[in-house]
Amino acid sequence: MTVDVEDYFQVAAFAGRIRRGDWERFPCRVEQNVDKILAMFADHGVSGTFFTLGWIAERYPQVIRRILGSGHEVASHGYEHIKVHAQDPAGFRTDIRHTKRILEDIGGACVKGYRAASFSIDERSLWAFDVLAEEGYQYSSSIYPISHDHYGMPNGSRSAYHPTDKRPFLEVPISTLKLGNRTLPSGGGGYFRLLPYRFSHWALCRIIKNDRIPPVFYFHPWELDPDQPRIADVSFRSRFRHYLNLSIMERRLRAVLRDFAWDRMDRVFLHHAPGA
Repeated sequence: MTVDVEDYFQVAAFAGRIRRGDWERFPCRVEQNVDKILAMFADHGVSGTFFTLGWIAERYPQVIRRILGSGHEVASHGYEHIKVHAQDPAGFRTDIRHTKRILEDIGGACVKGYRAASFSIDERSLWAFDVLAEEGYQYSSSIYPISHDHYGMPNGSRSAYHPTDKRPFLEVPISTLKLGNRTLPSGGGGYFRLLPYRFSHWALCRIIKNDRIPPVFYFHPWELDPDQPRIADVSFRSRFRHYLNLSIMERRLRAVLRDFAWDRMDRVFLHHAPGA
């Protein structure tokens, strides 16, 4: 179970409307939303991994300490949500090194994992795996093996694998379901809010039973916040994707927390890596 810790004004869908330099102008709601998630996880006996922006951690260090204090894993989501393929290797190295240091200095715990903004490690940026391994990361969860206009690597592996010869570094993709020639998104996010819960439940059960691999599920704190400020002058597609079914997300998330057993990424995958 994973959480991408970013606020509503930091999402890629609004990047054309909101400049990073203007982030400070928006009321930040991430702290209250993370607290809600921590309470929900406690209610259901769930441990998870929180992929957190360095920008958030610097401004809300108490959030990092509360996550760790509740027994969860803190991992890196980069500093300010810049897609990997929009960076060169040197800039990417600086970003992931800086973010790792921030998170470790605040929490006092080793940061092992990384998730790229918008799952932006793809055919254009496979070099990122070597850089991550060289900077001391042990795994990534940055590939979503589907077709999507913002992200995706349709031909990518659907299960955990070693993406570089710098072993034992591991890539753990977001879960998908193979149905005939189609690969269906099944790991949370906007699809979880769009599709009926019975589809998500069925897909996760199929992954567990047929593929015999642990599902990887993700969501964002802002998805539990139907009262968040609305961003004006964005496209219909962006509004639809961002605001759809926010009011029922908590109920659906509680169902998936109840119906399946979840744990932290490091516990599930680092001790059971392929070839380990």
